[in-house]
Amino acid sequence: MGAIRYKKMFGEYMVYVNEKPLLLVCDNTVFVKMLDPISETMKDAEKGFPYDGAKEHYILDIDNFEFSKEIITILEPLISLPKTKKKKKNNP
Repeated sequence: MGAIRYKKMFGEYMVYVNEKPLLLVCDNTVFVKMLDPISETMKDAEKGFPYDGAKEHYILDIDNFEFSKEIITILEPLISLPKTKKKKKNNP
């Protein structure tokens, strides 16, 4: 599966696999973007909005380890690494 880490963001969490943002955890619910490559696999999954103003996401049953691993394995090669932000220089 790869290296897994998380980052707290706006009171919720983004889960990264191999430094790629794959899962969003909000209110103890795991959300996955609704992307075509997983649409058939996730067709019976619940859907929801992780936060106000967000697009609808699939809700991933993270307790089902094999299914979660399958989804992550499909998504990981498709998701790009986040672009690094350049630090602003402090001009006095």
